[in-house]
Amino acid sequence: MKRRYAAFFALAALMLTRSLLPPPGAAVAAAGETRLPASQTKYVALTFDDGPRADTTPRLLDGLRQRGASATFFLVGEQIDANADVVKRMKEEGHQVGNHTWSHIRIKGASNALVEAEVSKTDAEIRKVLGDGVYWVRPPYGLIDESQEKLFTVPLVRWSVDPEDWKLRNADADVKAVLSHVRPGDIILMHDSVPASVDAALRIVDTLEAQGYEFVTVQELLELYGVTPQPGVAYRSARLQQG
Repeated sequence: MKRRYAAFFALAALMLTRSLLPPPGAAVAAAGETRLPASQTKYVALTFDDGPRADTTPRLLDGLRQRGASATFFLVGEQIDANADVVKRMKEEGHQVGNHTWSHIRIKGASNALVEAEVSKTDAEIRKVLGDGVYWVRPPYGLIDESQEKLFTVPLVRWSVDPEDWKLRNADADVKAVLSHVRPGDIILMHDSVPASVDAALRIVDTLEAQGYEFVTVQELLELYGVTPQPGVAYRSARLQQG
């Protein structure tokens, strides 16, 4: 009888131990690390306008690399040549590079000829530094006439979360504004030309990564949500387009 009870308890202990072990092939978190199952990962895209800037963008790239976070940079064409090394680094470190016109013009209301010149000149400058590719466009201020969208042979990018960091220039306020609105699938607008925005962006990454978010490029975000990007279509998030 004693042997029977001993065998029973040994079997129960073995089954309990196995139930506590991760399934075969499951990733094991390092000490102190909380790792969520892939199905629970929340994806978001962090985007930056008005760069590159020699005094702010490299520090942002340093912080993103340390955190394993990807971002999308929409570049002002006239600032590219003087910061070519920074632009090369963006691509080398896995970030998406896009077009923000040559001189940050307001596309809405501008002539088609001017729009095409501003965008094509910037595209050529990006290609001179990075080579051939498909460089998406973000209209400055997010403003564009619906009739102008047909001019573009690449997707257009707006945003769904805007902390107005360019105006606030306050890292605490920027962080609060983003964290109070962000949801999975969002595209966050910030500016790497503003020092306080760099500080805020890295704090936002730290906070959201701890909540199970993963930072990806805009192109990756749309693909992860099953969206096939179309030329001349403006995307606000992986959930919304247009408007």
